[in-house]
Amino acid sequence: MKLSFALALGAATLPMVASAADLIDATPRIAVMSAFEPEWQVLLKDLEGAQEHKLMGRRFVTGKLGGKDVVLFLSGVSMVNAAMTTQQAIDHFSIKAIVFSGIAGGVDPSLSIGDVVVSDQWGQYLEAIFARETDGKFAIPPFLDTQFPNYGMIYPNETEVLREGMDKPEDRFWFPVDGKLLETAKAVASSVTLEKCAGEGKCLAHEPKIVVGGNGVSGQAFVDNKAFREFTYATFKARVLDMESAATAHVAYVNKVPFIAFRSLSDLAGGGEGANEMGVFFALASANSAKVVEAFVAKLP
Repeated sequence: MKLSFALALGAATLPMVASAADLIDATPRIAVMSAFEPEWQVLLKDLEGAQEHKLMGRRFVTGKLGGKDVVLFLSGVSMVNAAMTTQQAIDHFSIKAIVFSGIAGGVDPSLSIGDVVVSDQWGQYLEAIFARETDGKFAIPPFLDTQFPNYGMIYPNETEVLREGMDKPEDRFWFPVDGKLLETAKAVASSVTLEKCAGEGKCLAHEPKIVVGGNGVSGQAFVDNKAFREFTYATFKARVLDMESAATAHVAYVNKVPFIAFRSLSDLAGGGEGANEMGVFFALASANSAKVVEAFVAKLP
């Protein structure tokens, strides 16, 4: 009886590994994900042969986009939602690449609203140590360290990562974008003309551009703060800041699935004059990101 119980307990604690029986759909597909409803609606309307599946209440829609087999879904806003839905897609579909399409806050002063940024790598700026303050000075415990400067009590830090083939966890801040996917993004960058108007009287004074390369960062906060925007640019040399991409990049890295993210600037994360611009340019930024993603998917082998 004790042996049977021990065997049952051991089986219950073994890791769950996805098998062919767990797959909703066995066709190798590109996962194309967005955070907000308006972002994926732009892509959904161009999906051919759409077929809907549900996992834990979330919609996953298979079909063809740009002649390629894809599965479209919403991550939901923020890091935990993005990580969870990315892993769901990997576990229940045959995913050969992950593409994120969405909006972001601009961090690089050389960028403007409407621009689309395709970063080389993504980091989690709120993976951090909150330091103790003594006599007006912040200091982290002596048994901890970080490669980054602090913003007040916040000391950004690396993440412990473990994946198959490693004997022990590694400390990692940056999660890379797939090199081949990045080359395809570069190839389509010059062939797409972006929109500059979000409706009558809501046009940008500049022509939006596509920028491939540089860093992106993500965290659990909606940032509308000029000082923190400047810190983010100075510390991470980040071009954009969002709430999902680095989490998806982290999950893709652990699962060894190629990843890339396209982010169009809906606002300047607190760096613009007056009120936050997202409410005005949300739809424009979503459409620009989706437009580049569609061209990118069509260009893939």
